[in-house]
Amino acid sequence: MPNVVMPQMGESIAEGTIVRWIKKVGDAVDRDEPLFEISTDKVDAEIPAPAAGVLTAIRVKEGETVPVNSVVAVIGAAGEAVEAAADTESPAPAQKASGVPEAAAGQPEVASSDESGIGDDSLDEADEEVSKDDLRRQRSSPLVRRIAKEHNVDIRLIKGTGISGRVTKQDILGFIKSDAARPAGAPRREPAIPAFAPGEHVKVVPMSVMRRKIAEHMVLSAQTSPHVYSVYEVNFGRIAALREARKAGYEAAGARLTYTGFIAKVIVDALRQFPLVNASIDGDNIVYKKDINLGIAVALDNGLIVPVIRNADEKNLLGLSRAINDLADRARSKKLNPEEVQQGTFTITNPGIFGALYGLPLINQPQVAILGVGAIEKRPVVINDAIGIRPTCHLTLGHDHRLIDGAEAGRFLAFVKERLENFEEGWL
Repeated sequence: MPNVVMPQMGESIAEGTIVRWIKKVGDAVDRDEPLFEISTDKVDAEIPAPAAGVLTAIRVKEGETVPVNSVVAVIGAAGEAVEAAADTESPAPAQKASGVPEAAAGQPEVASSDESGIGDDSLDEADEEVSKDDLRRQRSSPLVRRIAKEHNVDIRLIKGTGISGRVTKQDILGFIKSDAARPAGAPRREPAIPAFAPGEHVKVVPMSVMRRKIAEHMVLSAQTSPHVYSVYEVNFGRIAALREARKAGYEAAGARLTYTGFIAKVIVDALRQFPLVNASIDGDNIVYKKDINLGIAVALDNGLIVPVIRNADEKNLLGLSRAINDLADRARSKKLNPEEVQQGTFTITNPGIFGALYGLPLINQPQVAILGVGAIEKRPVVINDAIGIRPTCHLTLGHDHRLIDGAEAGRFLAFVKERLENFEEGWL
């Protein structure tokens, strides 16, 4: 009977959460048929069955987080006995937590998912504590250890909520924000304002795995970079005409020609011209990235993901368009590999598709800048002292003021504006 294990979805990933079982106990499965869906620090993905047969056992419930290589299910031969089907959804017991009262008359209902720990009844209490400390030290992710080092935090002081007491990224970020991380002599932080009052008519549900990770990453970005924004209005008349003339040919070549493709092409050229925008900060050092790996934010039903076009500067407009289409389609169908959402050097996000005039996005760490694309709409513009109607768009550059000053951001956006408004046929 082949065991189904939690896969290693990237070198730095040590655990995964079962989000959904696509098959149930007793179902027949084919090799490479989607079996379950997981969420990790990097990406959500559907995991295929390693062999054909019958799903005879499910060992990990939906909502549980387990280390990589843990057995999550068993596939047996047709006709083989199956284990009693357990409820694949994690139970939702009443939970006591700071700021969240137990469900009672006049109190909100709290939906919760628990995480099972691993223990050994043969250990005495002292040995068990030592074992948990060792687990926290040895099995915390590289990201958690890096955050701990940057903030001079001893991981052993943190109560971990992950499996076997493992300290998660959420744990360490919460610790850093708490008074426990307050240096001696520093002023005491004001307590957080409760999200609701006792007796208030609310419903409380836990965040999804993806939403928790987005929240953690955004808090980290806001705490890391002093964000500054510059906004330029761009006439897209030239781009609109070229797109209309060429989109049929691009479709015949297997690519959708979108405004994002044109913007990506010009951004790649701008990053070559302004390498400071394609850099990162490492302590007191500036790390100039020789590769241009362009992240394109993709909105999903339950969050946002940023797949990356590696070596984007090596692609023409057709190649960029194909890559954008492919990554967006596979992001929405949960077919991305973890490597495809890592090592981006600059990000483009497009709140304009939802009608926003412009956006003020947070930087995708450890990058130092991000471009927000507003809605492309027909607006009155002044052309040679006359008023005309042209499709225009507001482009916002969010940048890390530790490295990029307003003058450099202005030169970068001015270059982008000039290239978009005067896009040449030879760049297609």
